[in-house]
Amino acid sequence: MTQDNGELDSLVRKRIRALRVAQGWSLDELAGRARLSPSTLSRIETGQRRLALDQLVTLARALDTSLDQLVETATDDVIASPVIDAAHQLMRWPVKADPGMTVVRQRMTDPPPDNPARMRAHPGHEWLVVLSGTAILMLGNRRFRVETNQAAEFPTMLPHAIGAEGGPCEILGIFDRDARRGHQSGEKAGNAVGRPSP
Repeated sequence: MTQDNGELDSLVRKRIRALRVAQGWSLDELAGRARLSPSTLSRIETGQRRLALDQLVTLARALDTSLDQLVETATDDVIASPVIDAAHQLMRWPVKADPGMTVVRQRMTDPPPDNPARMRAHPGHEWLVVLSGTAILMLGNRRFRVETNQAAEFPTMLPHAIGAEGGPCEILGIFDRDARRGHQSGEKAGNAVGRPSP
């Protein structure tokens, strides 16, 4: 890659510096990890040295990223529209960077089930934030009250259910691939109680 590549060249240099700064590393620290001299790394970041492919591969590894991510320029699919599931009062967005993840926004009106036998467990991990109202998270034999702007994160192998308390609540949930599959299979079996169906 040469400096004649203009925008891409500049983007890669800025990305290298931004990733280094995000890690809290000095030029010396990243240079040591990439087996470069600090002055060489400085010249790469500032555009005073040609970007060589072997250096980019080494820098990508040192920054714990891939060469593809370091030189990626695709920004066409920045905006995504939700898939709307009116029956369950939810919107669902896939996460393009990780096709196994799903983001779900749901309005809940029912409380969580009283019967622990109606709580579900499945492989995976979930994270949710309450956008408005108050949610109740039943997790194993514990009950958590999650207020507006509070978040909860938990492994889904614990029996769990979520519902509203004292009126409707709206949540935003992030499901990994296994959690998403667990909810989809639960929905097909007809026992998705108080949970979104990613």
